[in-house]
Amino acid sequence: MDEATADGYNEALQLPARDLGVAMNIPNLLTLARIVFIPLLVILFYLPFAWSYTVTAALFALAAVTDWLDGFLARRWDQSTPFGAFLDPVADKVMVAVALALLIERFDSVLLTLPALVIIGREIVISALREWMAEMGKRASVAVSWIGKIKTTLQMVALLLLLATPPGTGIADIGTVTLYLAALLTLWSMLQYLRAAWPELTRSL
Repeated sequence: MDEATADGYNEALQLPARDLGVAMNIPNLLTLARIVFIPLLVILFYLPFAWSYTVTAALFALAAVTDWLDGFLARRWDQSTPFGAFLDPVADKVMVAVALALLIERFDSVLLTLPALVIIGREIVISALREWMAEMGKRASVAVSWIGKIKTTLQMVALLLLLATPPGTGIADIGTVTLYLAALLTLWSMLQYLRAAWPELTRSL
């Protein structure tokens, strides 16, 4: 999933009402759909039925597909907007954070809590770093890396496996191991971002 841009955030806040129709194109509507999915994900997660595992995982998978699709369509149809640049990473990060919080409660285990907190903490640090670097005009220094993309893929696979099965199953164990791999890549990519930004962070005013 793509990282937030401070430039998109600032421009989105200044979007006039008359431009909302332009902003509400199909890619942005898909992004809004992901936000609508979040409370539905929580409701499905807590339903006391055996099929809720499968349906919850299916909804999360659908959200992941819309994440790829909205970016693809925005580029293909040249419909990228500041509103979309702001909203897309927000929807992604909130969806992942909510899924991780739900799984922490379900598994009630430090083995899953540790990688979940690493992933959530990293997103907070990198989002703040990107916003600061954008204000400095140096956002390209902390662009999304290939490691971040692999991390995101592993993270999505892990969450799907963990949402789809109850604790104690073989699939849940595979999901936990995959989440640890994602957490390790999360730390690695965070160190890369900090290393790239370090000259700006340590320079004198």
